[in-house]
Amino acid sequence: MADSQRTNDLRETLEAGDVALGVLDNTYSPSLVEMYGDLGADFVWIDLEHGGPSPWDAPAMENLLRAAEVTGTELLVRLPEPDQGLVRKALDAGVRTAFISQVQGPEDVREAIEASQFTYAEDEPGRRGMAAPRARRWGMAEDYPETEDEEVMIGVTIENESALNSIDEILEVPELGFVFLGPLDLSVSLGHPGEVDHPEVQEAVEEVREKAQAADVPVGGLGFGPDDVSAKADAGYQLINMGSTMGALQGAVKEWLAEIET
Repeated sequence: MADSQRTNDLRETLEAGDVALGVLDNTYSPSLVEMYGDLGADFVWIDLEHGGPSPWDAPAMENLLRAAEVTGTELLVRLPEPDQGLVRKALDAGVRTAFISQVQGPEDVREAIEASQFTYAEDEPGRRGMAAPRARRWGMAEDYPETEDEEVMIGVTIENESALNSIDEILEVPELGFVFLGPLDLSVSLGHPGEVDHPEVQEAVEEVREKAQAADVPVGGLGFGPDDVSAKADAGYQLINMGSTMGALQGAVKEWLAEIET
């Protein structure tokens, strides 16, 4: 029988203080997820808030997860809202690392993390459901509750003014895996849609980064080109998205068209 133990190398990377680099696959293709893993990406980001299959579609999620697992990369799954049932559904399908969109404050964060745990902080009962889904290898995984609590990691996106105003309390929520800075959505919430370089947006991003690092909570974010990725790594970001499938394709095709004479 195959080894039923699940491990989360991405969580280990962040806990060791190292940097993880990944790619957003906005085609939702298992083949591309597998290819990114073969290329050496630490994670492949699947955004279920702005596109892709329904976050409740377990078979679609399972195929993406299999593609990640066969190459040793980690699927970083963005869930559209802090719904406890949705968190449990994703984890039962086999997701180990998820980050939650549209959190408004610490209660949203705590409830999402509680839904991911069998035993929560200070030995409190969690709200993870006990069943025999894919995550449990259909009942064959040994020490399932203990290993799941050790390997699952839940982060949150800081992307609205409400979360920004309660960042101190959010960072105090036990078992918070990381915060992911969302400057695009934050620019909308602060009244400057699309202006990620607006001083108010940049000030908010830096405030969250500094407070998270002071609280020893890993920080994730978007990289806008190689120089920006390097700068973010130097600034202490540990979870950095380097780009997207669509962005890479657009750049390559534009270059081809510009170089070919007709």
